[in-house]
Amino acid sequence: MTSAKVAAISSHWHVAGASVCGASHHKSGLPCQDAHSWRELPNGGLVLAVADGAGSAPLSQIGAARAAIAAVDWISESVTAQQPETDDEWHEMLLASMRSAHEAVQQAAENRGVAARELATTLILMVALPEVAVAAQVGDGAAVVMLDAQHMTAVTAPQSGEFINETTFFTASNYLDFVQFGIRRGRVEGIAAFSDGLQLLALRMPEATPHKAFFTPFFKMVSDNEDSWETQQHLQRFLRSDRIKQRADDDLTLVVGTLHHLVKQDGK
Repeated sequence: MTSAKVAAISSHWHVAGASVCGASHHKSGLPCQDAHSWRELPNGGLVLAVADGAGSAPLSQIGAARAAIAAVDWISESVTAQQPETDDEWHEMLLASMRSAHEAVQQAAENRGVAARELATTLILMVALPEVAVAAQVGDGAAVVMLDAQHMTAVTAPQSGEFINETTFFTASNYLDFVQFGIRRGRVEGIAAFSDGLQLLALRMPEATPHKAFFTPFFKMVSDNEDSWETQQHLQRFLRSDRIKQRADDDLTLVVGTLHHLVKQDGK
């Protein structure tokens, strides 16, 4: 690893994210059990996390929120201090962040005097720099990157088990056996991550190929708008729309970021 350096091209991110309660949760009186977190880094990077609490776990909204926040906190400090260069170094750092987030959820369960399974959640953690995007994931949902000339590809994919809807949660004791790691190199233009409620709309399965018709409007909207609050409101309206309710009744989370290159420096 090397100490973090200022990128040759000064850049900043436009980011918007939303987590909304699904139709089935409204009917049953359950809260939104999805959560997300993100942070822009001083070295031109962006870190984001999406967590989907298990519907069967009574405190899963707490587990999802704790996992997403803890993962972003830990890896933000790590990448800022010491930026990985090789795939193995990225893998090691992402795994360390997942371990830290897992411990945070375990501690939250202990503080409440309950078993960790009552805070069951999935977790997607993604880091993007101008020339690389990496992600680690346990459970469903996916992380997507837009590279040069609007080439979109999945960095991670929904978990596939022996049975439909089978998911291993981040809170399981053997979660490390199910961590999925992905890395894509190139000129990063945008990234996105979403919970499993959007899988049928966002991905062509079983290949887990991103639907450009789904992502392109969001990348454009976020890119064109400096006001993250306004784009967040737009995301929330979309996720709550009748169009989406007709095709997905689970809680829904979508986080989208686009990278803006500002001033090219002297390369010193």
